[in-house]
Amino acid sequence: MLCLLVAQPENISNMNLMVIKKILDAQCTPLIVSVNKPYKVLAKVYLKEGISPESYYVIDAVTQYSGGATPPIPRVKYVNTPANLTDLGIAITEGLKQMPQGRKCIIFDSVSMLLIHIPSATASKFLHFVVNKLQLSDVSGIFLSVEKGLDPVVMSQMSAFVDHIMDYDQAQKNPCLF
Repeated sequence: MLCLLVAQPENISNMNLMVIKKILDAQCTPLIVSVNKPYKVLAKVYLKEGISPESYYVIDAVTQYSGGATPPIPRVKYVNTPANLTDLGIAITEGLKQMPQGRKCIIFDSVSMLLIHIPSATASKFLHFVVNKLQLSDVSGIFLSVEKGLDPVVMSQMSAFVDHIMDYDQAQKNPCLF
């Protein structure tokens, strides 16, 4: 299943945390594609909530771009900038192959942050590529976005790509997102 989840800016971090917990509770292995926060920040937040780094994979498109250190860490792949869609696409493909057999899910955090780095039309094409890759691989995908942070054209295209669109409140009440 493919889902677009939207939240107010102040709830986007809580939504990320809620989603990863629900995915792990559903015995699914998550691959977090982060164009929002560096791995180091995500790992601290997750660990504080009792989520072990061994339970998820990350593609970090923020750390290198922001000038942070990118030491080799198991289950973490760094991409030099969120605008480098070729490397981001390759990292997603490699990340899915690296993950163990079984249920897999991508959390894309966030579509609205991606739009800061690339034009809307380019983002739509890339997201369409990601959605098709997930469907062909039988992998669920959850795309996070700031509410009202999407260009109306991108929002209408995402509506056509995904199975469901939910706001933060709806997602909290939904026991299973996929």
